[in-house]
Amino acid sequence: MSIIIDSKRIKPYGDRLDDGRMQFSFSLPAPCNEVGKEAAKILLTKMQLNDIEICYLSDLGEGFTHFIAYASTSETIDLTKINVKVVDTPVMDMKATDEFIEKEIGHSIKIVGACIESDAHTVGIDAIMNMKGYDHRYGLERYKYFDATNLGAQVPSEELLRIAVDEKADVILVSQIVTQRNIHIKNLTRLIELAESEGIRDKFLMICGGPRLNHELAIELGYDAGFGTGSYAKDVASFIAFRMVERNKN
Repeated sequence: MSIIIDSKRIKPYGDRLDDGRMQFSFSLPAPCNEVGKEAAKILLTKMQLNDIEICYLSDLGEGFTHFIAYASTSETIDLTKINVKVVDTPVMDMKATDEFIEKEIGHSIKIVGACIESDAHTVGIDAIMNMKGYDHRYGLERYKYFDATNLGAQVPSEELLRIAVDEKADVILVSQIVTQRNIHIKNLTRLIELAESEGIRDKFLMICGGPRLNHELAIELGYDAGFGTGSYAKDVASFIAFRMVERNKN
């Protein structure tokens, strides 16, 4: 599914609508003095920005400085020209999801989740899977009709697939928080390639999530869905429920 918005052209605003004012936060390998400040201003000027104001600079040590700046742009965006791929299943709360699975499937759905390879950050997978959840939204372990197993962090892709097969999982969830040098894309691609080479890709719904991921990228990488910033367990749970019903019908 794609989102198409009917709207006029828009531009950033700070103090008043359409003033084009924007805030920037960045670091440069430059000294924390007037030379570094001028370097930051020149950089923003080269980006075709105007009314530039360097309002904050902080010494990061070893010749690096953090800058916060304000600048204005004359550029506008036409929302009607934007076409975004998104997860197209309706979002239900926990109670509604359990009732839906009970009615349409009649048994629990087995889910295995992990942070793969060298990624040691479990905040994402924990927020989605752990019983207590995140921000007053229960995780998948709390759902009556999900049998969810959180394998934690630094799980090799081979191990995740082995456990998913042994446990007869229906769904594999993968979280990737570390994104330096696009390592998340390399890890996610390798997992899909391993599943395909072993002839087991179609046995599972494969879902990925993380701060630099979205549904469109996930589809490109070979996953069934992707969830980025602002996603919660109910979003993932609803997608799983509806997609499992579709798979069973086929």
